[in-house]
Amino acid sequence: EDDIPIDIHIGKLVDWLVTRRHVKREWPDDVRLVRMKINRAIQDMPEHPQVTKLLSGTFINYFHCQKIIEILKETEKDSKNFLGWYGSQRMKDWQEVIKLYERENIYLAEAGHLLTRNIQYEIPYMRKMITDSNKKQTDCDAKYQELANGITEAKKRYVKACKRIGISGNNVKSELLSLLKTLPEDFRVIAEESKCLGSARQYYSDFLAYTLPHLATDQCTPLLKFVIEHGNVTTYEWTHGEPPCTIVGDKRELHNIETDKTTASDEIDFGDLGGDGNDEIDFGDLGGDDGGEIDFGDDLTTGEIDWGVGEEGDEIEKVDLVVEEGGEGVGVIGVGGGVARGSMAQSILRNAHTRAQFVNELSELEGFLSQRVCELCMEEQHVLTDFNDAPTSIQCLGTTDIHTMIDGVSKVLALLNTTKMHHKLLISLSPRYVDRLASSLRSKLTVCDKLAASQTVAMERKDHAATEQVKVKAKLRLVIERTRELQRHITEDMSKKCKNRQINIMGSRLADV
Repeated sequence: EDDIPIDIHIGKLVDWLVTRRHVKREWPDDVRLVRMKINRAIQDMPEHPQVTKLLSGTFINYFHCQKIIEILKETEKDSKNFLGWYGSQRMKDWQEVIKLYERENIYLAEAGHLLTRNIQYEIPYMRKMITDSNKKQTDCDAKYQELANGITEAKKRYVKACKRIGISGNNVKSELLSLLKTLPEDFRVIAEESKCLGSARQYYSDFLAYTLPHLATDQCTPLLKFVIEHGNVTTYEWTHGEPPCTIVGDKRELHNIETDKTTASDEIDFGDLGGDGNDEIDFGDLGGDDGGEIDFGDDLTTGEIDWGVGEEGDEIEKVDLVVEEGGEGVGVIGVGGGVARGSMAQSILRNAHTRAQFVNELSELEGFLSQRVCELCMEEQHVLTDFNDAPTSIQCLGTTDIHTMIDGVSKVLALLNTTKMHHKLLISLSPRYVDRLASSLRSKLTVCDKLAASQTVAMERKDHAATEQVKVKAKLRLVIERTRELQRHITEDMSKKCKNRQINIMGSRLADV
């Protein structure tokens, strides 16, 4: 029987000591008195490196008190008398603590309680803290990568938005302003493409003339017809039917526009002027020595106007002068054109009102052609003969031909309705729109700044978690070391009280960190 080991589960260690009557059931009350003595004695202890190392990482217990007395035997040896008693109060206090601990084996119950608490609670809690720190670091890394992906996506959206507008995005304001330089060329391309719609427009006109004889043919997409025949000329020419002799360009200055790299004041010509940049365009030599400049009678000092009272025998030719006002441009009809100013000086596609009319007529033509395709398909199914008497220009066209016309109209509409064209026109109408558009584009990059700040916070959290993990690991190693020492002391003392039988504390295996 003496060779049979005693196996005690760690959770039943204190109960086993109580049931085997090694300690009293009221041992917690006695321990409180001992703790009070220890608290008073520890305050009078001198600073000693061995004591500091001894008490680090664990709760002071009976076995620590024994080592403290061994240290005091060295530090208080001068107070020892010839009988072997120490006169130092420090030594007396700690010796009293040892006696209270050993009374009815109080120290064994407290040590068992500390061992149980360390193994079942303290050490698992520290391991959980380390696991949580690892998880927090992993989450921070995942968050950092997620934010990095967000930054990449935001930059892609910024680049995509810039490409839709037609800029690179390196110097937003100056690039937006430079878009205006390409507007005349864009309008020229649209006007050239519109010339391909002559057959479609003529088909529409013939159809209306056949179905609605009372309707004047001039009412069928007049502006589209004019652009097809004359191109993207001035609004003045569309309004008055003749080109102006002089165009006064509509200049608008954008003052104090800050660009990304320089601050400058850019002057933008919003008119369809070309050549050497002169504001006045001379449309030909009108037959005078003054350089083709027309005298409208503004200078009253140059002579008097002869209204028909001439010399005898002279023939007087009667000329009807009709003066018209059209918007901002004023012209004199019948004498070769006038002066176009303001919106009258703008081209048809630059002018907002005529451009809207042009788009409406294109949409009207597209809608007619689409409806006509549906009607032709129905005629093929039901063999309708409503158009047997129609002109050849109407009957000879099939669905394939009309689809080709629809594609041409859609192409011109697409050129007018692109995002790039939309922004160009708004920039030309309002200089402030440049700032708003630039601010809208920069807001996409502002998201990158916010995400970058969140990345910094994520890295700070990761670093903090890593620092805490290092501290907890160091503390855990120390607690495990002290717990193993405590377990060894407990098993040795219990073995002495059980006739040197081997004591095995089950469930107390401690893995290294």
